[in-house]
Amino acid sequence: MARREEKGTTIPWLGEAGEQGEALEGLFIAGETPSHSGAVIAPPHPLYGGSMDSPVVSELAWACTRAGLASLRFNWRGVGASTGEPSGDLGIGAEDFAAALLQMARTVSGPLLAAGYSFGAGAALRAVDEQPRVTRLLLVAPPPSLLDDAALRRGEREILILTGERDTLAPAAELAEIAESTPRARFVPIPDTDHFFAAGLAQLTAEVTRWLDAKGGGD
Repeated sequence: MARREEKGTTIPWLGEAGEQGEALEGLFIAGETPSHSGAVIAPPHPLYGGSMDSPVVSELAWACTRAGLASLRFNWRGVGASTGEPSGDLGIGAEDFAAALLQMARTVSGPLLAAGYSFGAGAALRAVDEQPRVTRLLLVAPPPSLLDDAALRRGEREILILTGERDTLAPAAELAEIAESTPRARFVPIPDTDHFFAAGLAQLTAEVTRWLDAKGGGD
């Protein structure tokens, strides 16, 4: 399957004083049809090199393309061409994710998927708490301290949590326990890899693609 064209886009957000004109840098890939689902994908921590160019983030976008979904990945404020100052505050990360989610909600008419890698997974979970159009959560290597148990259990969302078996920042044992106690959550460990998926990227993509296909892809 050929990759669909990536198009650079800007995602508007309000600054601290509410001023207009601030924007996040993003990459958009169209879905099969405008009525299909859309996915928003958040990168890892902005203060540790996290950007939408992360191989993990790019592979998640490719998995969404294969399943027929539109995808939008973005840079946190202050990263790349995004305006503002970078921050490691999870609340600010959630604001950035919410801005991207709003843009995707205006672009496609179908249900939405929220995805994030590491810090981005925590921001995604916080951003979608009051978003009924988000029907699926895809959380890759989320540090357990960034996951709100109550937020995970609210609603009727299908949830996939993945991490490397050698990940010390997002330990497989802890995330397996969280998934086991969360309705509609599935946990998948990726063998022989750590937090950065240098050795497990292909299997990560295969597991995500399998889950998306099982859940109806872009329907």
